Amino acid sequence: MFFLGSGIPADLLGGSLYIYQRYAPLFWAGARTTLLISLSATVIGLIIGLFVASIRNIRFTPKDSLISKITKRLLWVLATIYIEVFRGTPMMVQAVFMYHGLRQYLMWTPIQAGIFIVSVNTGAYMAEIIRAGIQSIDDGQYEAARSIGMNNRQSMIKIILPQAIRNAFPAIGNEFVVNIKDTSVLNVISVTELFFQSNSVAGIVFRYRDTFLVTALIYLILTFTTTQILRYIERKLDSPKGVGGASQSMPGNFPFLKRKELKA
Repeated sequence: MFFLGSGIPADLLGGSLYIYQRYAPLFWAGARTTLLISLSATVIGLIIGLFVASIRNIRFTPKDSLISKITKRLLWVLATIYIEVFRGTPMMVQAVFMYHGLRQYLMWTPIQAGIFIVSVNTGAYMAEIIRAGIQSIDDGQYEAARSIGMNNRQSMIKIILPQAIRNAFPAIGNEFVVNIKDTSVLNVISVTELFFQSNSVAGIVFRYRDTFLVTALIYLILTFTTTQILRYIERKLDSPKGVGGASQSMPGNFPFLKRKELKA
């Protein structure tokens, strides 16, 4: 059965298949933009999170001068404010505020703004994920690092952070999957991601139910594929030849997070 003059089947599956076949390039162009933003923002957000989490885990020592203590406390306060603000407000509100508020100064495109907005939002969540990973490391490893002459920065970079990332990898991967879905809010600043393209198609054919069934399936394909890839990487990290686990504490065990196979 067809709607009069539309040529689109009246049933849900038939209509969805027709819409996909006719407008597939638009759907997948939106999906590519979604993946570009979510992947870029997850990587940048991880870098931000590592930096902010390191600040949040700054340790005061008896040798610190008054200026050093004040600087550390100030950095800790700023990092805490950043986390609370970006975790405590909706990304859609952040997107509208930052895009329109900074556009006159940065002259950025919607996609550039989208990557920036999702990155700083993700960074706040990544900071807490990494902080939890750092706190899971035994304090004895800090003491061992100091006993071999490492300062706080060296022990954090060479010993603590590699293990924290390994321990927090499932949560980091989950944040990537969440970003794939959350990029849909960027349609409010006219980013032509998957949700935006789906709205455009639905406005053409006036079949929202059928159109968004296609959209839902594409999102499911993206997230399912990403999840399987992340699980594969996680299994490789857990394997004897993969990345060292939390029990490895010496800095020589972490060149590019790769464990060297011992020769007999």
